[in-house]
Amino acid sequence: MAQVEATTERVVAATPEAAFGTLADYAHARQQLLPEQFSEYEVREGGAGAGTLVHWKLQATSKRVRDCLLDVSEPTPGQLVEKDRNSTMVTTWTVTPAGEGKAKVVVQTTWTGATGVGGFFERTFAPKGLNRIHEQVLANLAAHVEK
Repeated sequence: MAQVEATTERVVAATPEAAFGTLADYAHARQQLLPEQFSEYEVREGGAGAGTLVHWKLQATSKRVRDCLLDVSEPTPGQLVEKDRNSTMVTTWTVTPAGEGKAKVVVQTTWTGATGVGGFFERTFAPKGLNRIHEQVLANLAAHVEK
């Protein structure tokens, strides 16, 4: 089985601390950043960065809905890692300085893809679809922190 990866990035007009703080605020801000593909959002433990356990459903396509239960960690400063207990999916958010009062936010999701013809289509099309979803999350983040 092949590793599938989707990576999206955006520079936002906010300090890295403000951007990271918003992403790490699962109790309040994070839900506001999620587009319509996300449903059934629920913080089950914690709510602020590492130690958070959060649930949501992600409707990647009209036929594909992932039931996600994510453990959040902060392995390095400026980085959030969301590991799904229900699959091999791991999403890493990395926030770094990008000049005066700006932050670069990179979101990378990886998972173990299917094999065969289905795997070929997954590796070809799934990253593009997920990137569109992440672009919307990053646009919402920008709107939230650039107020």
